[in-house]
This record gives sequence, C-alpha cells and structure tokens, in this order.
Amino acid sequence: MTHLDRRDFLRVGGAGAAGAVMLGALPGRALAAPGGPFRHGVASGDPLPGSVILWTRVTPTEDALPGSGTGPAVDVRWQVARDAAFTEVAASGTVRTGPDRDHTVKVDVRGLHPGTAYHYRFLAGDVASPTGRTRTAPAPGADVSALRFGVVSCSNWEAGHFAAYRHLAARADLFGVIHLGDYLYEYGSGEFDAGGTVVRAHTPAHEILSLADYRMRHALYKTDPDLQALHAHLPWMIVWDDHEVANDAWSGGAENHDPATEGPYAARLAASRQAYFEWMPVRARAGGEIYRRLRFGRLAELTLLDLRSHRSQQTSGVAVDDPARTITGAAQMDWLKSGLSASETRWRLVGNSVMISPVALGAQPAHLLGPLAKLLGIPQGGVPINADQWDGYTTDRRELLGHLHDERIDNTVFLTGDIHTSWANDVPLTAATYPRSPSVATEMVVPSVSSDNIDDILGVPPRTVSLLAEGLLAGTNPHVRWAELDAHGYGVIDVGTERVLMNWYALSDRTRRDATVRSLASATVASGSQRLTRLRRW
Repeated sequence: MTHLDRRDFLRVGGAGAAGAVMLGALPGRALAAPGGPFRHGVASGDPLPGSVILWTRVTPTEDALPGSGTGPAVDVRWQVARDAAFTEVAASGTVRTGPDRDHTVKVDVRGLHPGTAYHYRFLAGDVASPTGRTRTAPAPGADVSALRFGVVSCSNWEAGHFAAYRHLAARADLFGVIHLGDYLYEYGSGEFDAGGTVVRAHTPAHEILSLADYRMRHALYKTDPDLQALHAHLPWMIVWDDHEVANDAWSGGAENHDPATEGPYAARLAASRQAYFEWMPVRARAGGEIYRRLRFGRLAELTLLDLRSHRSQQTSGVAVDDPARTITGAAQMDWLKSGLSASETRWRLVGNSVMISPVALGAQPAHLLGPLAKLLGIPQGGVPINADQWDGYTTDRRELLGHLHDERIDNTVFLTGDIHTSWANDVPLTAATYPRSPSVATEMVVPSVSSDNIDDILGVPPRTVSLLAEGLLAGTNPHVRWAELDAHGYGVIDVGTERVLMNWYALSDRTRRDATVRSLASATVASGSQRLTRLRRW
C-alpha cells in the first residue's frame, strides 16, 4: 500500500563451517545478552496435515546482532510435544545456524499427526525459548464443520502499536492467522507514520536497501510484544505485498526505488527476499515461489497469491486494458485456475494482497460510451481510482473471473488487505451491468493494523472526508455492498459448511498499545450464492 499516489484515496540453513560451537559451551556470553538468546520470540506457520514450519532467532553473543554478520555458528535444539510440560515429545532435532542466516532457525517439522495441537520450543544450551503453540491442518478427507481465522494486513511500526495482535492473541477460538501483506514497511523514519507523528521510530532510521537493513527491520518488528504473543499463540499463513520490498513494487522495480541513487533493483529485491525467508515462518515452493495452497479437510482450501513478483509495471488510462499486461504472471495464473477447478473443498479462500473488485469513480464504463471511449481515454472497466490493484490489470481479472463463471466454480471468497480500509464486495463478472451481471465470488477486505487511512493522511477528524468518499463509492459501485474508510483493526472469518461470515473489529486508538476494540460490522455469504446475503453494521 502506498502513501504517495494512493494518498488521494486512501532455510533451515547450516552455518556449515568449522568452528561452530554449541550454545551450551558459551553460557556466560549467551546469557549476558540483554533479553537472553531468544529475544525475538518464536513462530509457526503454513500448517499441513503432517507438518508445520517452526521459527526462532538466536542471539548467542552480544555482538551477534541482527544484520551484523558477526557471531559464532551455533547448534540449537528444537522440540515438539503434545503437552506444555514436554513430557510427551513428538519430534525433536538440532539445527545449526550462524551469521550467514542471520542466526535465524527455521525447521519444517514432519511426521506429525493431522488436526493436532502441539507445543514447541527451542533450546540454547540449558536455556529454553518461550513455548509456542501450533497445530497441524486436518487430513484432506476430514469432515471439518467449522474453522475460524484472524485476518490482518498492513502493520506499520511507526504509525502505532500492534494492539490488533494483542486482541487476537487473547482469543481461544482461532485456528490461525492469515496475514495479507505489508507485514513491515521499508520507509525511513518519518516518511510514513501516524498522520505526521512518529509513534515509535524505525530501525535503521533510513529507508532500507541492503540485506543488513532488511534483517534489522525484520528484527525490530519481532521485538513487538504483541506480535510475539500472536506468533507464539497460533500458526500464521502469510503472503507478501509491496512494502516487504518497496512501495508499489512490480517485477522490475518499485515506485520509490531510484537505480541512480539506490543501485540495481535486482540487488534490493534479492536482499529483501533473503531476509524475508530467513525471518518469516513461510514455506516456499520448489522453485522459490511464495504462492501456495493450504487445505483444511473437506471444508476449505486457502490459496495464497504473489501479486508483486510477476506483475507488469503500473500504468493508467486505456493502457490498463493492454492484454500483454499481467498481475499474476502466466505460470501463476495457470496454477491458480487449475487449482480452483480441481479443488474438492466446500470453500475456496484466496489470500489476495490487492483488491480484485473493480472500483471506479467519475466515469461510465467504456462499453456504454461506444466509440468515444478510446478518444476519451477511458478503460473498459471505467476510470479506476487505484491502478495498483487488479483494476490496473483488467485482462488478468477477466481471465480469472471468466474462469470462475465458465467452470461454475462457486464459494470463492477473496480475502484482501493493502488499502488500510474495510470493504464487503460482491465480485461481478461485469461490473457495468451489476446486479444483472452474475456475481462470481465475494471479497472481504480488512483494515490496516496501524497504517494511515484517508482521514489520517489528510489530517482531519475521522468520519469527515471518509464519509463523502463512502457515499461516492456507493453511488457508482453497487457491487461494493459496504465500505468503511476510517477504522484500524482486523477481521475474524468464520468458515462453516453453509456460510462464511466475516466480522470486522475496530481499535479505539492505534497509537496506544492498550487500545480497546469494538465490533464494526459483519457480512455473510451463503454457500452457493456468490453474493453477500447479510450485512450488519454495529
């Protein structure tokens, strides 16, 4: 999510070297480090029926700080147990890590039982990490009647605290957390904060470019106590968006990357990706791609997309209709369509970092204007307000939505982040003729955890300019069933056999760690309907 052009709208790797040492051989140095060896917490992610990713970062000596490239190679033990006391250990092992992996530890634990809750920990000598809790996915053929996930996006350190994570961590009814991108931000201090106020300063203070920079920024975020608590409490399913690299990233560059002063974009991209896979509990595909699927019995399949690595550069006007442009890339589009066709689950959830529903203001769709459309420079779907979304890649959107329609694939729900606001959308095959045009899916967009929205950016009180914008949206986009452009918070999605229900929650004040939370709205889609059937505002 940008704060520039969008302001208007709102491995488990071995250190592999001789000289590696066990942490237990360095008890004085390891324990003298403030916060101990496990100061960045523990995390789990990408649960499969028989495996799950476990993560931590160890600080063996005081000089082995994130991004420093220094410190000894060490061995770290890990344990997975059925009980919190670790009397029934189900799996265990030892991993060697060192400065080549920024002392991160990442284990893909296999041989676990499907649909089972586990406790896990890491050990450095005699020092144990905090205990985490995780669980495996149900077996593919399991009859699962209900699942509940927290859904979050756009967590900006400088714009506030992560109280949304604290409230989700306090719940005992969630299977896991779906994070839809912008887990961190790359900006220098003061470049994108809380409406002009830095709530807490970034480290490093400059815009991050190098591998050391990205490692340090990841490390900073993982010192947040509420982020640590939620990671330790539940498995996360995460996909990246642009700010994990740079604003409005595309396959060959980014809006705020200048090769003349910041070097080749390919070097920055490689650095950000390396740090990401070191620091995040995610499982990459065999070719290194991050798009992937997770299945939860017969009830639901979660498809996580990568809408940055393969996309064409952003454009405007009728160029958004160029059939050569792509947001997914050909390989990912083929993978996505074939997976949706082959899915045997009741629901198909799509983790989608930018909005797929068309949103246009101030113009009629091109087909209603006839031959004047090209002369006026109006794209086929109308004039989009944000060409960084699927609105800027209309050929790919038509291909995907046409596939859902032609193959009669129902019960598809797009879960979306990026734009720092809350939306409930029907996803029409052709927006211009909605509601006569069939709706082929629904979309639930969650607000930011802390990043600026429209009134924050403009420096006006909530429910001022945002109310006007909401009215304009309702007047020209009838498939947008509800939008709220002010609140920060999160979503909780209930997936049942007969319906999917999204509840939106709003924080009282993103700048306060002790912020309270209130219900904002809820929306339901019934199985087989492809339209939101109930919407309630609190």
